[in-house]
Amino acid sequence: MKEWDNVEILLVEDNLSDAELTVRALRGIGVTQKVLRLADGAEALDFLFRKARFAERDHVLPKLILLDLKMPRVGGIEFLQRLREDSATVNIAVAILTSYALEKIPLEGQALDVHEYLLKPVNPEKLVALVKFAGLL
Repeated sequence: MKEWDNVEILLVEDNLSDAELTVRALRGIGVTQKVLRLADGAEALDFLFRKARFAERDHVLPKLILLDLKMPRVGGIEFLQRLREDSATVNIAVAILTSYALEKIPLEGQALDVHEYLLKPVNPEKLVALVKFAGLL
């Protein structure tokens, strides 16, 4: 089995420290599902749509995507736009991970069916509600 099969939570975060803190927060609230961290939106789109190195992965889509906004190559807003354009991925629960206050998030990102905006470091109570919404707790 490949490391990217049966992924239930996709963490798209270019900062390794922020990614580790988020995974630690997930484990701290009792999440045992497989989490895959990818470093940017381009890589995450390849994963979701089974392209490039992910072409042979299983067909299972994650139930939850934790998405940083500011990333190289393909940023969070562009990733979300492409995610919401495809009928196979339109209903995946997405939470934005940000260091910015909500009012600083670009307007186009606020209209893309985001379930939650989580300030870094992630608040465990908000994370519990989000994971329950995605059906993972």
